[in-house]
Amino acid sequence: MIRLSSLCLLLAAACATTPEPEPAVVTPATPVGHASKAAPEPAPSKKEVMSTYAHLENTDLPDFDEWWKGGKPPEVEKKFRELLPRARKEGSADYTVQLLTQLARTRGLRGEFKDSHEILDEVERMLTPDMQVARTRYLLERGRAFNSDNQPHMGRTLFSEAWETARNAHSDFYAVDAAHMLAIVEEAGSKLQWNLKAMEVAEASEDPRARGWLSAIYNNIGWDYFAEEKYEQALEIFHKAEDYNRDEAKERWTQINRWSVAKTLRVLGQVEEALAIQEQLDSEYEASGGERTGYTYEELGECLLLLDRKEEAGKNFALAYERLSKDPWLVREEPERIARLKQLGGVSD
Repeated sequence: MIRLSSLCLLLAAACATTPEPEPAVVTPATPVGHASKAAPEPAPSKKEVMSTYAHLENTDLPDFDEWWKGGKPPEVEKKFRELLPRARKEGSADYTVQLLTQLARTRGLRGEFKDSHEILDEVERMLTPDMQVARTRYLLERGRAFNSDNQPHMGRTLFSEAWETARNAHSDFYAVDAAHMLAIVEEAGSKLQWNLKAMEVAEASEDPRARGWLSAIYNNIGWDYFAEEKYEQALEIFHKAEDYNRDEAKERWTQINRWSVAKTLRVLGQVEEALAIQEQLDSEYEASGGERTGYTYEELGECLLLLDRKEEAGKNFALAYERLSKDPWLVREEPERIARLKQLGGVSD
């Protein structure tokens, strides 16, 4: 449950991928390279990178994937539907097919899985052998629709095919997406390996959009290690993620990484250091006028409790309960955690 809870934090951040992936992301610098027996494949050439976005060449039509950035599914769906008639008239078949895959995604994100599959049925009829990137996107969205509809076993086969298709097409961005999705649907023992594959592809890629996955990939691998109680390796990857995101000026991701470092330090017994980081994060949230998260209050409480500062701990647990008890997913999936926050915070009914 720890890793899933951390994903609530992940979802609060602006992810560098387009579109935003479903929740799921290398290992410490040296061990990661050895996690997979096969050597990393060479990065694709600039020509191969461009082939991923060939549907945007020689057209005045917009890059519709950009609309996912900061957009909510209803808003994005409206834009896609408005563009579709023009795409059918002016765009290539490849462009239209890829647009339709994303329209299907908006329906899936809204829980309209029948609609999503009907759109993807049209896509399947339109696909031709030369549309390898479009086919990858079709497989990804069909798989996501099944997975979101509580049929992960159906999604797994599609994501595996998407991985192979994307690698054969030298499409790093979608190969990482496929590996990311496989890490979500696979059993616990295989999650880490797929995240490591995603990392290898992203780190070696010349495609900046593929490298944009690294914030999420590093985060997920850190929590994979944490879930396996490999705390030193988790700490190393969280530090690596922090350095990467600081260099990329991704402030929100950097804060998430620091929170993760602090939590791991607490588990390793370095409570004073963990507390100092959480207090600094809390000060930054206050200074920026941003919403303080229940997760930060929870960790402040845990650190203070271990330091026998029970009164201060109780206040933070109460604040954590106030915020986290409003999260339907957390209440449903981790009721014992919510009950513990309530008890330690001295919150009455």
